[in-house]
Amino acid sequence: MKKIFVNIGFGILGLILVLLIVGTIYENLGRRSAAQNFPPPGKLVDIGGRHIQLDCRGSGSPTVVFQSGQDMAGSLSWSAVHDEIAKATRACAYSRAGIMWSAPHDAPALAKSIAEDLHAALKNANEKGPLVLVGHSLGGPYNMVYTKYFGAEVAGLVFVDTSHPDQLSRGRALEALESNSAPLERKSESNWSAFLEKSGAALNWTGIVRFLAAMEEKEGNRTESNDQAEKAYASTSFSSFLKEEDALEQTLNEAGTFRHLGDRPIAVLTAVQPVPKQELSKFDKALKENGSWMQKDQAKWSSQSQHQLVQDTGHYIQLDRPAVVIDAVRSVISKVRAK
Repeated sequence: MKKIFVNIGFGILGLILVLLIVGTIYENLGRRSAAQNFPPPGKLVDIGGRHIQLDCRGSGSPTVVFQSGQDMAGSLSWSAVHDEIAKATRACAYSRAGIMWSAPHDAPALAKSIAEDLHAALKNANEKGPLVLVGHSLGGPYNMVYTKYFGAEVAGLVFVDTSHPDQLSRGRALEALESNSAPLERKSESNWSAFLEKSGAALNWTGIVRFLAAMEEKEGNRTESNDQAEKAYASTSFSSFLKEEDALEQTLNEAGTFRHLGDRPIAVLTAVQPVPKQELSKFDKALKENGSWMQKDQAKWSSQSQHQLVQDTGHYIQLDRPAVVIDAVRSVISKVRAK
Protein backbone atom coordinates (compact mmCIF):
# COMPACT_ATOMS: atom_id res chain seq x y z
CA MET A 1 0.00 0.00 0.00
CA LYS A 2 2.85 2.38 0.92
CA LYS A 3 4.49 1.71 -2.46
CA ILE A 4 1.24 2.64 -4.24
CA PHE A 5 1.11 6.04 -2.51
CA VAL A 6 4.78 6.66 -3.30
CA ASN A 7 4.14 5.88 -6.97
CA ILE A 8 1.10 8.17 -7.00
CA GLY A 9 3.22 10.95 -5.47
CA PHE A 10 5.95 10.52 -8.07
CA GLY A 11 3.29 10.45 -10.77
CA ILE A 12 1.82 13.75 -9.60
CA LEU A 13 5.26 15.34 -9.40
CA GLY A 14 6.06 14.08 -12.87
CA LEU A 15 2.82 15.49 -14.23
CA ILE A 16 3.52 18.86 -12.63
CA LEU A 17 7.01 18.88 -14.13
CA VAL A 18 5.66 18.09 -17.59
CA LEU A 19 3.06 20.85 -17.28
CA LEU A 20 5.73 23.35 -16.24
CA ILE A 21 7.94 22.41 -19.19
CA VAL A 22 5.03 22.60 -21.64
CA GLY A 23 3.90 25.91 -20.10
CA THR A 24 7.36 27.42 -20.39
CA ILE A 25 7.60 26.43 -24.04
CA TYR A 26 4.07 27.78 -24.64
CA GLU A 27 5.03 31.13 -23.08
CA ASN A 28 8.28 31.50 -25.02
CA LEU A 29 6.61 30.62 -28.31
CA GLY A 30 3.79 33.05 -27.49
CA ARG A 31 6.18 35.93 -26.92
CA ARG A 32 8.00 35.21 -30.16
CA SER A 33 4.70 34.99 -32.05
CA ALA A 34 3.49 38.28 -30.53
CA ALA A 35 6.57 40.13 -31.76
CA GLN A 36 6.18 38.70 -35.27
CA ASN A 37 2.41 39.02 -35.69
CA PHE A 38 1.71 42.27 -33.85
CA PRO A 39 4.45 44.85 -34.49
CA PRO A 40 4.05 48.22 -32.73
CA PRO A 41 1.91 50.83 -34.49
CA GLY A 42 3.75 54.11 -34.81
CA LYS A 43 7.29 54.00 -33.50
CA LEU A 44 9.38 53.17 -30.44
CA VAL A 45 10.83 56.39 -29.00
CA ASP A 46 14.05 56.26 -27.01
CA ILE A 47 13.70 58.16 -23.73
CA GLY A 48 17.15 57.38 -22.36
CA GLY A 49 17.84 53.66 -22.28
CA ARG A 50 14.18 52.72 -22.55
CA HIS A 51 11.64 53.02 -25.34
CA ILE A 52 8.03 54.15 -25.30
CA GLN A 53 5.60 53.18 -28.07
CA LEU A 54 4.07 56.31 -29.58
CA ASP A 55 1.57 56.30 -32.45
CA CYS A 56 1.02 59.76 -33.93
CA ARG A 57 -1.17 60.41 -36.97
CA GLY A 58 -2.51 63.40 -38.88
CA SER A 59 -1.34 66.99 -38.74
CA GLY A 60 -2.35 70.27 -37.21
CA SER A 61 -2.56 71.99 -33.85
CA PRO A 62 -3.35 71.39 -31.03
CA THR A 63 -1.87 67.90 -30.65
CA VAL A 64 -4.29 65.46 -29.03
CA VAL A 65 -2.67 62.90 -26.72
CA PHE A 66 -4.67 59.85 -25.64
CA GLN A 67 -4.02 58.37 -22.18
CA SER A 68 -5.40 54.88 -21.56
CA GLY A 69 -6.91 53.68 -18.29
CA GLN A 70 -5.46 51.04 -16.00
CA ASP A 71 -5.58 48.12 -18.40
CA MET A 72 -3.20 46.27 -20.69
CA ALA A 73 -4.39 47.62 -24.07
CA GLY A 74 -2.16 50.70 -24.12
CA SER A 75 -2.54 52.77 -27.29
CA LEU A 76 -5.06 50.27 -28.69
CA SER A 77 -7.66 51.58 -26.22
CA TRP A 78 -8.21 54.47 -28.62
CA SER A 79 -8.40 52.59 -31.92
CA ALA A 80 -12.06 53.49 -32.51
CA VAL A 81 -11.46 57.25 -32.27
CA HIS A 82 -7.80 57.78 -33.19
CA ASP A 83 -8.15 58.05 -36.96
CA GLU A 84 -11.19 60.32 -36.82
CA ILE A 85 -9.41 62.80 -34.57
CA ALA A 86 -6.33 62.56 -36.82
CA LYS A 87 -8.48 63.92 -39.66
CA ALA A 88 -8.88 67.14 -37.69
CA THR A 89 -5.45 67.55 -36.06
CA ARG A 90 -2.32 65.74 -34.90
CA ALA A 91 -3.35 62.82 -32.69
CA CYS A 92 -1.05 60.60 -30.61
CA ALA A 93 -1.80 57.46 -28.60
CA TYR A 94 0.89 55.73 -26.56
CA SER A 95 1.50 52.81 -24.22
CA ARG A 96 2.89 53.42 -20.74
CA ALA A 97 6.07 51.74 -19.50
CA GLY A 98 5.84 47.95 -19.62
CA ILE A 99 2.45 47.93 -21.37
CA MET A 100 2.21 46.34 -24.83
CA TRP A 101 5.30 47.44 -26.81
CA SER A 102 6.80 49.91 -24.32
CA ALA A 103 9.81 48.83 -22.28
CA PRO A 104 9.24 48.34 -18.55
CA HIS A 105 10.60 50.64 -15.86
CA ASP A 106 12.32 49.23 -12.78
CA ALA A 107 10.99 52.00 -10.54
CA PRO A 108 7.46 52.07 -9.03
CA ALA A 109 4.73 53.27 -11.41
CA LEU A 110 4.30 56.66 -9.79
CA ALA A 111 2.16 59.23 -11.59
CA LYS A 112 5.00 61.76 -11.79
CA SER A 113 7.28 59.18 -13.44
CA ILE A 114 4.53 58.33 -15.92
CA ALA A 115 4.13 62.03 -16.73
CA GLU A 116 7.88 62.37 -17.22
CA ASP A 117 7.92 59.35 -19.55
CA LEU A 118 5.19 60.84 -21.73
CA HIS A 119 6.85 64.25 -21.73
CA ALA A 120 10.17 62.72 -22.79
CA ALA A 121 8.54 60.61 -25.50
CA LEU A 122 6.74 63.60 -27.02
CA LYS A 123 9.85 65.77 -26.83
CA ASN A 124 12.18 63.14 -28.32
CA ALA A 125 9.67 62.41 -31.09
CA ASN A 126 9.54 66.15 -31.84
CA GLU A 127 5.80 66.32 -31.17
CA LYS A 128 4.74 69.90 -30.48
CA GLY A 129 2.17 71.47 -28.20
CA PRO A 130 -0.19 72.89 -27.31
CA LEU A 131 -1.70 69.61 -26.11
CA VAL A 132 -5.24 68.40 -25.57
CA LEU A 133 -5.04 65.49 -23.14
CA VAL A 134 -7.75 62.83 -23.44
CA GLY A 135 -7.89 60.31 -20.61
CA HIS A 136 -10.00 57.25 -19.88
CA SER A 137 -10.54 55.92 -16.36
CA LEU A 138 -7.22 56.21 -14.46
CA GLY A 139 -5.94 58.17 -17.47
CA GLY A 140 -7.80 61.16 -16.02
CA PRO A 141 -5.65 61.41 -12.88
CA TYR A 142 -2.53 60.68 -14.94
CA ASN A 143 -3.41 63.63 -17.19
CA MET A 144 -4.02 65.89 -14.19
CA VAL A 145 -0.57 65.02 -12.86
CA TYR A 146 0.92 65.72 -16.30
CA THR A 147 -0.81 69.10 -16.28
CA LYS A 148 0.52 69.78 -12.77
CA TYR A 149 4.13 69.40 -13.90
CA PHE A 150 3.92 70.40 -17.57
CA GLY A 151 0.91 72.70 -17.53
CA ALA A 152 2.38 75.22 -19.94
CA GLU A 153 1.94 72.62 -22.70
CA VAL A 154 -1.66 71.68 -21.85
CA ALA A 155 -4.42 73.72 -23.47
CA GLY A 156 -7.44 71.47 -22.86
CA LEU A 157 -8.56 68.11 -21.47
CA VAL A 158 -11.23 65.48 -22.04
CA PHE A 159 -12.23 63.11 -19.21
CA VAL A 160 -13.75 59.86 -20.46
CA ASP A 161 -15.48 58.24 -17.47
CA THR A 162 -12.37 58.95 -15.45
CA SER A 163 -11.32 58.14 -11.90
CA HIS A 164 -11.57 60.85 -9.25
CA PRO A 165 -8.78 61.66 -6.76
CA ASP A 166 -11.16 61.04 -3.85
CA GLN A 167 -12.71 57.79 -5.04
CA LEU A 168 -10.80 55.51 -2.65
CA SER A 169 -11.26 57.69 0.43
CA ARG A 170 -14.95 58.31 -0.27
CA GLY A 171 -15.49 54.62 -1.00
CA ARG A 172 -13.91 53.63 2.31
CA ALA A 173 -16.05 56.17 4.12
CA LEU A 174 -19.18 54.63 2.62
CA GLU A 175 -18.07 51.14 3.60
CA ALA A 176 -17.41 52.30 7.14
CA LEU A 177 -21.01 53.48 7.38
CA GLU A 178 -22.39 50.20 6.09
CA SER A 179 -23.53 48.07 9.03
CA ASN A 180 -24.11 44.68 7.36
CA SER A 181 -21.52 42.09 6.32
CA ALA A 182 -21.16 43.24 2.72
CA PRO A 183 -18.00 45.30 3.31
CA LEU A 184 -16.31 42.29 4.93
CA GLU A 185 -17.28 40.18 1.95
CA ARG A 186 -15.95 42.79 -0.45
CA LYS A 187 -12.69 43.04 1.51
CA SER A 188 -12.32 39.26 1.45
CA GLU A 189 -12.94 39.19 -2.30
CA SER A 190 -10.43 42.00 -2.80
CA ASN A 191 -7.75 40.19 -0.77
CA TRP A 192 -8.35 36.97 -2.69
CA SER A 193 -8.17 38.79 -6.01
CA ALA A 194 -4.88 40.45 -4.97
CA PHE A 195 -3.46 37.05 -3.95
CA LEU A 196 -4.38 35.55 -7.32
CA GLU A 197 -2.83 38.47 -9.19
CA LYS A 198 0.44 38.22 -7.27
CA SER A 199 0.50 34.46 -7.77
CA GLY A 200 -0.09 34.93 -11.50
CA ALA A 201 2.80 37.39 -11.69
CA ALA A 202 5.12 34.97 -9.89
CA LEU A 203 4.12 32.12 -12.22
CA ASN A 204 4.05 34.21 -15.39
CA TRP A 205 6.92 32.21 -16.90
CA THR A 206 4.71 29.09 -16.89
CA GLY A 207 2.30 30.57 -19.45
CA ILE A 208 -0.58 30.79 -16.95
CA VAL A 209 -1.19 34.51 -17.55
CA ARG A 210 -1.13 34.05 -21.33
CA PHE A 211 -3.55 31.13 -21.08
CA LEU A 212 -6.01 32.96 -18.83
CA ALA A 213 -5.84 36.10 -21.00
CA ALA A 214 -6.70 34.02 -24.06
CA MET A 215 -9.84 32.79 -22.27
CA GLU A 216 -10.96 36.23 -21.07
CA GLU A 217 -13.69 38.29 -22.70
CA LYS A 218 -12.63 41.93 -22.83
CA GLU A 219 -14.88 44.82 -21.90
CA GLY A 220 -15.91 47.17 -24.69
CA ASN A 221 -16.40 46.66 -28.42
CA ARG A 222 -12.82 45.81 -29.36
CA THR A 223 -11.85 44.69 -32.83
CA GLU A 224 -10.70 41.10 -33.17
CA SER A 225 -7.22 42.19 -34.24
CA ASN A 226 -6.73 44.51 -31.27
CA ASP A 227 -8.16 41.93 -28.89
CA GLN A 228 -5.68 39.34 -30.17
CA ALA A 229 -2.78 41.80 -29.90
CA GLU A 230 -3.64 42.72 -26.31
CA LYS A 231 -3.88 39.05 -25.34
CA ALA A 232 -0.62 38.27 -27.15
CA TYR A 233 1.22 40.82 -24.98
CA ALA A 234 -0.77 40.18 -21.78
CA SER A 235 1.96 38.22 -20.06
CA THR A 236 4.58 40.92 -20.69
CA SER A 237 2.17 43.74 -19.72
CA PHE A 238 0.90 42.06 -16.57
CA SER A 239 3.71 43.03 -14.18
CA SER A 240 3.49 46.71 -15.13
CA PHE A 241 -0.30 46.56 -14.82
CA LEU A 242 0.14 45.33 -11.23
CA LYS A 243 2.72 48.04 -10.52
CA GLU A 244 0.18 50.68 -11.55
CA GLU A 245 -2.39 48.99 -9.34
CA ASP A 246 0.02 48.99 -6.38
CA ALA A 247 0.61 52.72 -6.90
CA LEU A 248 -3.09 53.54 -7.33
CA GLU A 249 -3.54 55.31 -4.00
CA GLN A 250 -0.37 57.36 -4.50
CA THR A 251 -1.52 58.24 -8.03
CA LEU A 252 -4.89 59.49 -6.81
CA ASN A 253 -3.30 61.40 -3.93
CA GLU A 254 -0.89 63.09 -6.35
CA ALA A 255 -3.73 63.98 -8.72
CA GLY A 256 -5.69 65.35 -5.77
CA THR A 257 -3.07 68.03 -5.19
CA PHE A 258 -3.95 69.67 -8.51
CA ARG A 259 -7.61 70.31 -9.34
CA HIS A 260 -7.63 73.80 -10.81
CA LEU A 261 -7.47 74.01 -14.60
CA GLY A 262 -8.24 77.72 -14.88
CA ASP A 263 -10.05 78.54 -18.11
CA ARG A 264 -8.75 75.56 -20.08
CA PRO A 265 -11.66 74.08 -22.05
CA ILE A 266 -12.55 70.63 -20.73
CA ALA A 267 -15.19 68.00 -21.44
CA VAL A 268 -16.35 65.40 -18.92
CA LEU A 269 -18.08 62.28 -20.24
CA THR A 270 -19.87 60.03 -17.74
CA ALA A 271 -21.05 56.52 -18.58
CA VAL A 272 -24.61 55.77 -17.51
CA GLN A 273 -25.72 52.15 -17.38
CA PRO A 274 -29.44 52.05 -16.60
CA VAL A 275 -30.18 49.65 -13.74
CA PRO A 276 -33.65 49.39 -12.17
CA LYS A 277 -33.49 50.99 -8.74
CA GLN A 278 -35.18 47.99 -7.15
CA GLU A 279 -32.21 45.84 -8.20
CA LEU A 280 -29.72 48.04 -6.35
CA SER A 281 -28.88 47.53 -2.69
CA LYS A 282 -28.77 50.52 -0.38
CA PHE A 283 -24.97 50.44 -0.48
CA ASP A 284 -24.89 50.20 -4.29
CA LYS A 285 -27.23 53.20 -4.54
CA ALA A 286 -24.91 55.17 -2.28
CA LEU A 287 -21.95 54.18 -4.46
CA LYS A 288 -23.80 55.28 -7.59
CA GLU A 289 -24.68 58.64 -6.05
CA ASN A 290 -21.09 59.04 -4.91
CA GLY A 291 -19.84 58.33 -8.42
CA SER A 292 -22.25 60.89 -9.84
CA TRP A 293 -20.98 63.51 -7.40
CA MET A 294 -17.36 62.86 -8.35
CA GLN A 295 -18.07 63.17 -12.07
CA LYS A 296 -19.89 66.47 -11.51
CA ASP A 297 -17.02 67.68 -9.35
CA GLN A 298 -14.55 67.15 -12.19
CA ALA A 299 -16.57 69.50 -14.38
CA LYS A 300 -15.98 72.25 -11.78
CA TRP A 301 -12.21 72.16 -12.21
CA SER A 302 -12.36 74.58 -15.12
CA SER A 303 -14.38 77.73 -15.73
CA GLN A 304 -14.92 76.52 -19.30
CA SER A 305 -16.35 73.02 -19.05
CA GLN A 306 -19.06 70.78 -20.41
CA HIS A 307 -20.43 67.65 -18.75
CA GLN A 308 -22.30 64.99 -20.70
CA LEU A 309 -24.06 61.88 -19.42
CA VAL A 310 -23.58 59.10 -21.98
CA GLN A 311 -26.45 56.61 -21.95
CA ASP A 312 -26.32 52.88 -22.74
CA THR A 313 -22.57 52.43 -22.58
CA GLY A 314 -20.05 50.52 -20.57
CA HIS A 315 -17.00 52.04 -18.90
CA TYR A 316 -15.15 52.11 -22.25
CA ILE A 317 -17.17 54.90 -23.85
CA GLN A 318 -14.52 55.33 -26.55
CA LEU A 319 -15.20 51.77 -27.74
CA ASP A 320 -18.94 51.53 -27.09
CA ARG A 321 -19.92 55.05 -28.19
CA PRO A 322 -16.89 56.38 -30.12
CA ALA A 323 -18.87 59.15 -31.85
CA VAL A 324 -19.56 60.77 -28.47
CA VAL A 325 -15.87 60.87 -27.60
CA ILE A 326 -14.95 62.15 -31.06
CA ASP A 327 -17.47 65.00 -30.77
CA ALA A 328 -16.21 65.93 -27.29
CA VAL A 329 -12.57 66.00 -28.41
CA ARG A 330 -13.43 68.04 -31.49
CA SER A 331 -15.35 70.49 -29.32
CA VAL A 332 -12.35 71.04 -27.05
CA ILE A 333 -10.05 71.36 -30.09
CA SER A 334 -12.29 74.10 -31.51
CA LYS A 335 -12.30 76.00 -28.20
CA VAL A 336 -8.51 75.77 -27.94
CA ARG A 337 -8.11 77.10 -31.47
CA ALA A 338 -10.51 79.95 -30.75
CA LYS A 339 -8.56 81.21 -27.73
